[in-house]
Amino acid sequence: MKQTTTLGHSTLTVNRIGLGCMGMSEFYGSFNEQESINTLHKAIDLGVNFFDTADMYGWGANERLLGKAFKGRWSEVILATKFAVMRGPKGEFLGLNGKPEYIRQACEQSLQNLEVDTIDLYYMHRQDPKVEIEEIVGAMSDLVKHGKSKTLRHL
Repeated sequence: MKQTTTLGHSTLTVNRIGLGCMGMSEFYGSFNEQESINTLHKAIDLGVNFFDTADMYGWGANERLLGKAFKGRWSEVILATKFAVMRGPKGEFLGLNGKPEYIRQACEQSLQNLEVDTIDLYYMHRQDPKVEIEEIVGAMSDLVKHGKSKTLRHL
């Protein structure tokens, strides 16, 4: 029997077992797109409905992979993606960015990568120490108000 829980104070109900997708695009050696898609589909078939990614994983490649894999199956999925860690064109880490204009831009890019209109859970990967948390959360809250994210998490 599938055990579910409500995610924080949101209305999102997730299986207690989720899948982090980072390694499907970067960091842990080689990867194969079709094998990853098969794994994602099998996870859904087994009852997993919570998947986690970030815009920095493979410079957006992980989000694009999930967008492709979940096409036609979004009603079965709760997806979380993150922002704040900036990467350069060669994969180099450029630091953190929590400025409101960057948050909006990063969210729009994630929506495009995922090929969706709304992200289920949008959260900050790491806090930019140069930006007040109230400013960051305010920008994230605006995304919810504008229907870009169903809920958010800040740390």
